[in-house]
Formats: sequence, C-alpha cells, structure tokens
Amino acid sequence: MALTQRLELRQSQSLVMTPQLQQAIKLLQLSNIELSSYVEEQIEKNPLLEIDEASGSESEARDQPKEDTRTVGDDASGDDNQDAEASNLTDTDQTMSQDSTSKEVESAIDADYDNLYTDESRADRQNEQNISQDTSTADWSNLRGGSINFDSHGANFEATLSNKKTRRDHLIEQLNITIRDTTERAIGLHLIDTIDEAGYIREDLNVISDRLGTSVEAVAATLQKLQAFEPAGIFCRNLAECLALQLAEKDRLDPAMKCLVDNLDILAKHDLDALMRICDIDAEDLADMIKEIRQLDPKPGSSFSSEVVQPVVPDVYVRETLDGSWRIELNSDTLPRVLVNQEYYTEISQTTKSKADKTYLAECYTNANWLVKSLDQRAKTILKVATQVVKQQDGFLVHGVEHLRPLNLKTIAEAIDMHESTVSRVTTNKYMATPRGLFEMKYFFTSAIASSTGGEAHSAESVRHKIKRLIDHENPNEILSDDRIVEILKVSGVDIARRTVAKYREALKIPSSVQRRRIKRMPT
Repeated sequence: MALTQRLELRQSQSLVMTPQLQQAIKLLQLSNIELSSYVEEQIEKNPLLEIDEASGSESEARDQPKEDTRTVGDDASGDDNQDAEASNLTDTDQTMSQDSTSKEVESAIDADYDNLYTDESRADRQNEQNISQDTSTADWSNLRGGSINFDSHGANFEATLSNKKTRRDHLIEQLNITIRDTTERAIGLHLIDTIDEAGYIREDLNVISDRLGTSVEAVAATLQKLQAFEPAGIFCRNLAECLALQLAEKDRLDPAMKCLVDNLDILAKHDLDALMRICDIDAEDLADMIKEIRQLDPKPGSSFSSEVVQPVVPDVYVRETLDGSWRIELNSDTLPRVLVNQEYYTEISQTTKSKADKTYLAECYTNANWLVKSLDQRAKTILKVATQVVKQQDGFLVHGVEHLRPLNLKTIAEAIDMHESTVSRVTTNKYMATPRGLFEMKYFFTSAIASSTGGEAHSAESVRHKIKRLIDHENPNEILSDDRIVEILKVSGVDIARRTVAKYREALKIPSSVQRRRIKRMPT
C-alpha cells in the first residue's frame, strides 16, 4: 500500500470547556464556606477585585425589590418564566467562546448586582471583664455609667484571658509528678501523643516499641503506669479494658464483673440467659452489674476535646407568608459582595505602556468581570432550583415528612430547563432552612415506592419514617417483625418487600425484632 499525503475537511461537534465555564461550574458546587475562601484567593491574585464595604441601612434594603427573593404559591407555576432572560452559564452543554472581549463581558453583567448581595455580617463580640473586689468606687461609677476606665490601676487585661487546659496538658502534669525515669518519661510522652480523641491507644505496642527503639516490655510497663492516670480508663486499648480500668479504680472488678466485661459481645446481643450461665450469677445480680456498667464512660478522653463544632449555615431560607404561600430567599450573609474597581482599572490602563502589562491588565479585567458574573449566576441558579424544590415538596412543608414526595434530579432539571448535572451541583453541600428544620437540598430527592392501591407513589424517606414510628410505638409484649411491618404498610397503601423493610430498618440503626425483644427485657 502506497503512503500518500492529502488534505481533508471534516466537520465535527465538540464541547469547549473554557476557563470561564470551568470557573462557573466550580463556583456552583462550592459550599458557602468554600466559596468565601475561593473569593478571598481571587482577590489576592487580581488587583482589580475588591470586597464592597459600603453598607446601606436595613430599612432601605428592605424597601428595595430584591432579585434573591421569590414567592411560591398554588398559582405560581409560571414563575420560572421570569428568569428566561438569565443566561445558563452553569449548564455543561453550553459553550463559551475564548475570544470574548472585555466589552462583551462587561455588557453581559446585569446592572442590579448590588441588590443581590449584601455586606458580610459582622457579629459584635463583647469580652467579659473580670472586676476584682478591690476596684475603687470611681471605677464602679464608670461601669454604671456605661463606660470603663481602662487607664485605672485596677484594670488587668491578663485576668480576662481564658486558658482551657487540654487533654495533653492534663496528662503531662500527671506524668511529671508520677514518673521520674528519663526513659519512661520519653515513652510516656510518646504514648500521650498517640492516644486518640476518646483516650484510646490504637497502635500496636510492637509498632510503638520499634519506632522508639526500645523493648515491648518497657512500653507495656510504662503504659501500665499511665493507665492509673485521671480520668479513669484513659490509655486503654479497647472498650473492655476501658471499663475494667474504671471498675478497678472503684474497687468493683470482682471475678463476676470481670467475666461480664470480657463478654461484652454477648451483652451487646442482649442474651441475658447466656450471660447468667457464663458468669454464674442470677438475674438480680446481672441487672445490678449492667446498671453499674452503664454509668461508666466509654470515652474518657472526650471530656477534654477542644474541637469547635462548626454550625451549618443555610444557603436558602423558606418562610411562610400570610396568604399561605412560601417565600424563598437567599442567605445574603453567605454571598460575598465582589466588585470590579473601575476607577483603578481606568487609571492603570492610561499609564500602562508595555504590551505585556496591557495583556496582563486585560486578563485581570476579564477575569474579574467573569467572577462577578459567575457569582451572580450561581445565586440565580440556586434560587431557581430551591424554588422548584419548594413547589414539589409543598406537602412536606405543610404536613411533615410523611407527605414527602418522590423526587429526582430530572424532574427539577426539566422544570427549570437545565441539565441534571447542574441541579446535582446546586443541591450538593447547600442547605435550606424551612419551618420543618434545616435540611440539605439533597434530602428532598428520594426514590419512589409503589402504592399498593394504585395511587401516587410514596417517598422512600416517608416510608422510613413510617417504619420508625411503627417500631417506636410497638407493644413491648408484641414486637413487630419485618413481615408484620410489611403487612401493616400494605394496609396503609405502601407496597414494599420485606428485604426493603429490613434495609431501611438497618439504615435507621434499629435492631431486629429478636434483639428488640431482648432489649425490652433488659433492666432499666
């Protein structure tokens, strides 16, 4: 076969993922905390971006119409048409041209961005002042008048600082008092740094000894001394050892109790007959021993945990209006207000001479405009999806979880004329505050379970709620089996298989009927 060169013309379609489109998609799936961090990074990189610090009065903002608010009622089916002019930059099947000029980008930005964002909320913080008893009368008079004289000799700022003792500090204090040997103290310090938040030693002693270059016996001997530290049960290697250390500290680790602690797996199964036979005790003694074990702390190190739990901040608020409709509002506190410094751009562009500087300035201006546009489009898209979710789940908001409808991404995507992937990104890590509580937007998307009467399908979440309610209200003398739950649900119109009931029950962490029967027999 001869090899020849020739020219051919081919026509094909391809998806162009421009940097601007990638940025819009990335912003859409970020949570509010991740979004704030991303915007701060962009402000550091781009000299034309800045946070708008101007703040208007709350009354003025309340009187002005907002783009981040919608009302959903029974006759609100046509509300989505109001957003037809908004460009769907976040759809993955939409392409953007890389040769878009700065003028085209600037003209694409809406004039009312300032209505969409508000200033970041600033929480006022007051530090408690520790006033000593020997404060002068003049200082007290200043306090009653609403001010404090910080120039007074009685003011001591160091006394106002709080220094909470950590778990490590507490254990090191005991180590310094108890152990004098240098080698043992080195091993003890390493073991203190090895324990987890619950106070357990999870690593094998052989691994620790190899790391420290010492014998396993030396590590075990040091560990035995550390296990006498407070709180009781610290430096344990498993739950049985943790409970045994606490019982020994109370002088309650007799042979029967030791046998019970060594058979925690049987206790977890609530097999009381087997425990009485193994430990050679009667039912009354077993009840007392179980009650005593319940009073112990399975995680002795958690009392020193200093980790601060971050509260979930909602992205959308859903409130009921006087006429019975729903008002959907974006949480403006989570939306950073980013502006392009036009004055600085004009000033710099007039003094820029070199081609490289002009190119860099044009890129900064284009990227800044695209970021502002993407943030605006992100807010609009979240609002559109949230509005449609509220329309679909109106029964849940009014009556509760039993009226949660089956819902999938395709239904929302078709209603708002977007791609399913866009809806998926919007509902990930986004939270909605409703009169029923705070829920992730993914919560409202559940699979459907057929109706036994041929009517509307039931939401899987609502069926799980019904199963939990049936078990919570079951008669202690008549424990409901999975088959019995299936029969009850079919009478109420839910066509469900027994294995599905078992799967939902296990997902709710509800024991089987045999285990629940044993639990009912357990002493309280």
